Amino acid sequence: MSTEQVEIHEVKIEVPDKVKVSESHRILSVEGPLGKTRKNFKKIPVDLKVEGKSIMLKSLGTRKKDYAIFKTAESIVNTLIKGVQTGYTFKMKVVYAHFPITVKVKDNSVHVENFQGERAPRVSKIFGTTKVIPKGDDVIVTGPVLTDVSQTAASLQQNTKVKNKDSRVFLDGIYLFEKHDGIEK
Repeated sequence: MSTEQVEIHEVKIEVPDKVKVSESHRILSVEGPLGKTRKNFKKIPVDLKVEGKSIMLKSLGTRKKDYAIFKTAESIVNTLIKGVQTGYTFKMKVVYAHFPITVKVKDNSVHVENFQGERAPRVSKIFGTTKVIPKGDDVIVTGPVLTDVSQTAASLQQNTKVKNKDSRVFLDGIYLFEKHDGIEK
């Protein structure tokens, strides 16, 4: 056996006053001024307990891999708490050379019309409670859950990718140019 001291990592995350946190069957629910979100920790091997206004996270092992998983879980919890307090904003730019592209939000999807002169609109899904606001040549994607906001922005960018043409010449599309904390209107 090794003479090294075995260290189990644990952290106590304090929850701000405006945020309510609850845990049931390894599903963490976080509710704040901007909305509610939930995260399933069933497949993440960490010990999770909610005690009053704090969350206790504890590593299940002592290896480097266990520490990496523990730090990932800590980051996920901090992101959830930060998101329901301030939210996240991604700004995207609509770029076109010849055919003017129009972006419209209908129900739970974003319709990109007249992309490279196409008749049918390209449709991208809006994930979760994310809001998409087209403003001229900008598209602003905001919401309280970072994964939903980033997935909506990525879906929109991927959906307007030019295929079977030289990407250095055909630069049409919708591209992310700024992301920051806080919801911008």
